[in-house]
Amino acid sequence: MNAPTGRDYRQIPGTYVFDGEHCRKGYALNMFCKSLDSESNRMAFRADSTVYLDKFELSVDQRRAVLDRDWIAMLRLGGNIYYTFKLAIFDGLTMQHVGAAMSTDGMSVDEFRAMMISGGRPIKGNRNVEEWSHG
Repeated sequence: MNAPTGRDYRQIPGTYVFDGEHCRKGYALNMFCKSLDSESNRMAFRADSTVYLDKFELSVDQRRAVLDRDWIAMLRLGGNIYYTFKLAIFDGLTMQHVGAAMSTDGMSVDEFRAMMISGGRPIKGNRNVEEWSHG
C-alpha cells in the first residue's frame, strides 16, 4: 500500500483534481488555452502553432501534449478541463470526442456516448488505485 499523501483523491484512478499544486504546475498551459477565447489568437495559433506556443512558458511536456492533443497528459501536467476543452473546441471536438480519446479502452465516440447513456463505467475496480494494481 502506498503511504498516505494527505490527498485521498489521489488514490482514485484516472482522477486529476485541479488543486493548488495543479494550478501552479499548469498555469502557463491554462493561460495558453484561455488565450484561444480571442479570435486573433486562434488565427495566430492556426497559422503557426509552434510559434504561437513560444509566447507561453510551457514545459517541454506541456508543449508536446498540446501539439499531440494528448488530453490526459494535459490534465496530468496541470491542465484544467475547462481550459483544455477550449483547445478541443478550437479543433471542433465535442466533450464526447475528448472523453473517448481519454478512454484507456480505445473507445470510439459512439461507444463512449453509449457507455455514458447507460450509466458510465462500473465502480468495481475503479474506486482506488490499489484495485488496479491487483488485477
